Amino acid sequence: MQRGDQVMLPIDGKVMFEVAPRFSGKMAERQAEIIKEAGQVLQATLEAYEINTRLRIAHFVGQTCHESAGFRTTEEFASGAAYEGRKDLGNVKKGDGRRYKGRGLLQLTGRANYAEYGKALGVDLENNPTMAAEPALSLKLACEYWKRRKLNADCDRDDIRATTRKINGGLNGLEDRSNYIRKAKEALARIEGIQLTGAVEDPRPVLRRGSNGEAVGDLQNLLQKSNFPLAIDQDFGAATELAVMHIQGDKKLTVDGIVGKETWDAIEKASGSASLLARVA
Repeated sequence: MQRGDQVMLPIDGKVMFEVAPRFSGKMAERQAEIIKEAGQVLQATLEAYEINTRLRIAHFVGQTCHESAGFRTTEEFASGAAYEGRKDLGNVKKGDGRRYKGRGLLQLTGRANYAEYGKALGVDLENNPTMAAEPALSLKLACEYWKRRKLNADCDRDDIRATTRKINGGLNGLEDRSNYIRKAKEALARIEGIQLTGAVEDPRPVLRRGSNGEAVGDLQNLLQKSNFPLAIDQDFGAATELAVMHIQGDKKLTVDGIVGKETWDAIEKASGSASLLARVA
């Protein structure tokens, strides 16, 4: 670990979740999938590309959050037809526009870029373009772009306009990007505070629509004890979300369906009470 600002903080998908906007349904499920897979390799990948200071990490997470529509997609929503025949992108064969549409956290686009970046990462993206949408690889592609455009230097100056221009070509979405970067800075400050004080971080994971696993089962068990008729299927779906939101409203917490520390505390307390008789369809 380095000194001063050159500190690689212990980061994972929790930071991405803290920065990202809230979704529901299929969008929340896809967001959870992307963050889970990318989050598992986030620290190691950023460290390999020297995205290893508070400012560099904050700008990277904020910018990729914006470019991926809140970490809910690693593939451009448009068909890619608009890129057909774009020789400047290396799209010289029929169908290249759609085949090499934008993919990755920073939207790799065009046959030439797929070939070049794939070669750099040792992956045949030219013949397997959809691989660029795989969350862990999409993270590496974003880091490779970051390195080639020398974005770390702009981050060191905390220059969001410069980083945005290099990523976007203009200043589109500057306000949203700024908000995401601000939230990333706050998340990193919290992590650093825990490190410096030696405080123990809440071991309970942040859960939301689309989460799954044992922790969700534990949550559903607590909600059952509070008289919510839920199946304990370890899948955070609509019924679980509605139950969580009911308790949040009852306890005057932010009603967002996300189970963080305060909501965990409220649910655990409510599970010992026979007065909460809500019914969730």
